[in-house]
Amino acid sequence: MSGAMSGFLECLEKVDNALASTKGPWFFDWAEHPTMIDFVYVSHVERMLASAAFWKGLDLRSDKYQQQFPALNAWLDAFEKRECYLAFKSDYYTHVKDIPPQYGPGYDGGFEDERISFQKNISGKDGKSWTLPLSFDDDVQPLYRGPPLPLCALKAAGISGDNGELASEGTSYEKAEPEQMAEACRQMAGWKIASNGSAVAKFAARGGPEGSRNPRKGFGAELADPYAQSDQKLIPSVETALKSVCVALLAQGGPSAHDAALNEMKDNLQTQISKDQARDVASSLAYLRDRIGVPRDLPLASARQLRAHLNAAIDVLH
Repeated sequence: MSGAMSGFLECLEKVDNALASTKGPWFFDWAEHPTMIDFVYVSHVERMLASAAFWKGLDLRSDKYQQQFPALNAWLDAFEKRECYLAFKSDYYTHVKDIPPQYGPGYDGGFEDERISFQKNISGKDGKSWTLPLSFDDDVQPLYRGPPLPLCALKAAGISGDNGELASEGTSYEKAEPEQMAEACRQMAGWKIASNGSAVAKFAARGGPEGSRNPRKGFGAELADPYAQSDQKLIPSVETALKSVCVALLAQGGPSAHDAALNEMKDNLQTQISKDQARDVASSLAYLRDRIGVPRDLPLASARQLRAHLNAAIDVLH
């Protein structure tokens, strides 16, 4: 282990000791809720968790580090059980794409085997994390230590927390029925696309051959280009493809209904998208997939469903 890594872990030990010195889980004893110092600090810790996993192969939320830094992880667990935290909690992919322009580039190092595995998972290149069929939970970013969706969405889906209460805050959802949860997460993603479909199609069409032309200056964030132009000729076909994706996302009735909707999506893509535009539409869907931001667009539990369904559509078009 490098001296820099040792120093980093020693710093975390000091933070863990500070949190352990209070009645917990917050930084101050007098509050039974997070205070300003908790909110300010957690946003930096979030970025640290993503950076450590992606560039150094260090999963500070793993069982090993739960034992090494119990107070720090209890602090994070307490945050993750609050709906208000879900509203601004990002995922590792979004962080590693927006960290470099804020803090400077990340450099690979640390524990190589774990780093490579984490990078593939976070970037959706492991054949699992952004690919159907999705596992119930994620290997690197556990989804159900708290409410994975807004409480109103969980209530509408009839999903109870592990404490047995319907759409409850302050509890985990790790014992939820997997297909019921998956359906709720898919439907939130489908609703988000369907409610603003034309604008999303226009945005996605930047990924076409005549798109992404920008007469203005570039931006530091790798995937940010607010002035990019859309491929105007491709927009109708991209919108048609997105409607087909929504068919699969909004399916109700369990696994068999979802499988049937996926087959319908594939049939629609093959019959409604011309062969001469198929690859360009696929590029547009990939452009959209890579720019799904958490939590800006969706919470992670829904974002992974949208990314995976877009990948299923891309596979058909390719």
